[in-house]
Amino acid sequence: MKDENIVYIGNKPVITYALAVVTQMKEGNDTVIIKARGRTISRAVDVAEIVKNRFIPDSDVANIEISTEELKKYDETTTNVSTIEIHIKKKD
Repeated sequence: MKDENIVYIGNKPVITYALAVVTQMKEGNDTVIIKARGRTISRAVDVAEIVKNRFIPDSDVANIEISTEELKKYDETTTNVSTIEIHIKKKD
């Protein structure tokens, strides 16, 4: 999948990311991936629900992948961070 089909979730308002997903789908992408980690996971779920219920009702969550990444801190210690990928696809 092309990297342009991915929306990375950060600290901006939820509507910003929802509009990014809608824009990707309106440009002809059948599937868009919403990626988040750590504290932004709940925001990613909100984005998926807003897109599915308000903006593109003929879309559905095709797949959800959860995992854990090991990140190095500035002092060379490591920490585990949860991640999520939500695949939203237009219904056939």
